[in-house]
Amino acid sequence: MCRPEPPQAVIFDLDGTLVQTREASWRVFEKVSTAHRLGIATPEQFYEMFANNFFVSLRGLCRDAEHARVVEEDFMRSLGADYAPLMIPGMVDVVKALVPHATLAVLSSNSTEVIRRILRKNTLEYCFGHVFGGDVEPDKAKGIQRFLGDAAQGSGRRCQAFYDESAAGGAVPAGATAIITDTVGDVEAAVKAGIRAIGVAWGMHTEEQLLAAGAEFVAIWPQEILAHLFSNTAEASACACPAPQTVAPPLSQTPPATVPPRVQRRVAGAKALQARITSHQPAAAQAHSTSVSGSGGAPVNGTEFGADNELLLAVRLAMP
Repeated sequence: MCRPEPPQAVIFDLDGTLVQTREASWRVFEKVSTAHRLGIATPEQFYEMFANNFFVSLRGLCRDAEHARVVEEDFMRSLGADYAPLMIPGMVDVVKALVPHATLAVLSSNSTEVIRRILRKNTLEYCFGHVFGGDVEPDKAKGIQRFLGDAAQGSGRRCQAFYDESAAGGAVPAGATAIITDTVGDVEAAVKAGIRAIGVAWGMHTEEQLLAAGAEFVAIWPQEILAHLFSNTAEASACACPAPQTVAPPLSQTPPATVPPRVQRRVAGAKALQARITSHQPAAAQAHSTSVSGSGGAPVNGTEFGADNELLLAVRLAMP
């Protein structure tokens, strides 16, 4: 069975996927839990809150809607002030490698202020065309639907402030969209929305948990994300619908635009040299030069014209 084509849009989770979040986020939440008596006393209890939507889990710990509102505001404010995680090594390169191929977005339970600070610190802010923070859309399932429903979703950025106006634009189909995440809740939301889910093994949940939730693949190293998303070309011969084989035309039939400029300059220079030498040779020598084969390096008729002609042939043979 053929693997899916490389995605046209990729959604990144932030915490645990792009940045190292386990200790940094727990240190922030521990103070909030103590202040509001939420009963979460260990890192493991905190990590389990991400098995479903984090904010749904958080509200389940609160007495009522008003208490939930106060706790959420305190947590988001604490994140904005104290949360400063490091990037996962290698993920900056992964993001930048995807920029030419897909519209990129961030979908996170964290606040937009924190997302902005982290992306700017790592010079990634203009690589993403869309950002959905927890203060914009707390429900990640709804965040995915908002992204899929954006009529101009296909027009992203190429690590520059302006949007890519040369892109086709329009909404990207769900099947051509992938999410990269470390949590079971995100994977389940992706499966429900009909988009692809790729897990990462270095975040909140284990490889086994992510696969059981429906992830098509779980990366152990950041570079595996690219290898997985773009590996369909390597297995084209095993597909039922392989790409048609093409045969390169002879060099003499190759359009000039396809010949590298460096080679064009070398050939033109060799031809110009031949023309200058030919114009100064006797007619007999010129006639004889046309029958010179590409072998040997001895002078022809006591001249070096044969060697010059061989230079031209050698340049032509060197062309790719």
